[in-house]
Amino acid sequence: MKAIRIKLWQDLVNYKKPTSFQLKETYPLPPYSTVIGMVHTMCGFTSYHPMEISIQGKYFSKVNDLYTRYEFKNGMTYDEKRHQLKVGDYGVGRGIATAELLVDVELLLHVIPEDQSLVPTIAEAFETPQEYPSLGRREDIATIQEVKVVSFERNVRFKKNISVDRGYGAYIPVKDVEDKLVIFGQRSNIGRRNNLGTRYLLTSTYELINRGTAKAPKMFRNWLKKDVFYATDVTVSSRRFYSKDEDDKLMFVRMEE
Repeated sequence: MKAIRIKLWQDLVNYKKPTSFQLKETYPLPPYSTVIGMVHTMCGFTSYHPMEISIQGKYFSKVNDLYTRYEFKNGMTYDEKRHQLKVGDYGVGRGIATAELLVDVELLLHVIPEDQSLVPTIAEAFETPQEYPSLGRREDIATIQEVKVVSFERNVRFKKNISVDRGYGAYIPVKDVEDKLVIFGQRSNIGRRNNLGTRYLLTSTYELINRGTAKAPKMFRNWLKKDVFYATDVTVSSRRFYSKDEDDKLMFVRMEE
């Protein structure tokens, strides 16, 4: 099978955690839904094309930045003592809030479309983009450093230990960790490895659910999520079976059971 390997760089970026409000926190790497959305936008797809994504990367540091925040309540009329803006007869509050930003982000993505005939389409969309690529917020511009179509193998036994690039982290399916297919963490003073990782339930794709009626539909997104560990210094032993591309880059994709 073929995959599109994409290397990106971003200056300042926020991959927002959906449950953060007062401080707009960020994930250490973009969630699957964010990458899938970028691919569909770049290719101009108007319907969902199933694909698998492997996400690796690193960042230099974190900073906090202020941004303008607008608040309004449905049906609340304008009150000059309470609201800063008037829109028609309604009031909108304007203030400041804080966003957490990652600095100097490097990403290594593998995109594996279920329909393999889309491989050249996706590769061309990133090689010659029709508009500026962004990942995270719309203003989080991504600089494309490499696009390469690579062959890859699933569940192949390695001839040697293979690690992610130095300093890189990755989203690893929890099942792979439970099955002890990967080693992650840092060696302690006695030579053992400490499992240092953060567990996330990341959005992947969604299906539309009608919670209204046939005559008055109310469509909601029912998100499908992936249970993963985020960890750095990840290694796969030569005694294990795992997935890698033709350049011995690890790919953290797992066949659905």
